[in-house]
Amino acid sequence: MSDSSFEGRDVGSGVSVIRESTDVVGAGPRLHQHPYVETFVIIRGRALFTIGDEQREGTGGDVLVVPANTPHKFAVLGPDVYEAVHIHENDHFVTEWLE
Repeated sequence: MSDSSFEGRDVGSGVSVIRESTDVVGAGPRLHQHPYVETFVIIRGRALFTIGDEQREGTGGDVLVVPANTPHKFAVLGPDVYEAVHIHENDHFVTEWLE
């Protein structure tokens, strides 16, 4: 898995960003939540997202929005590379791990 990130406070922005790219099937974070909105902009590939009580497959071109304080996770489905930008609406990352 390859990713890069920055916290907005380090660059004078109110958002923090993770850019992720992986071809490892099943890769992704365990269940967690943030006290702010997170937006996933999927560039290519596929992943199965759990957002609250719902599951949804996200594919290249999709934009998925996770409301604040909503448990979520995703797992890469493959076989292609999953590439996405994860936008955290906060100037630094705050994550509560739930599993």
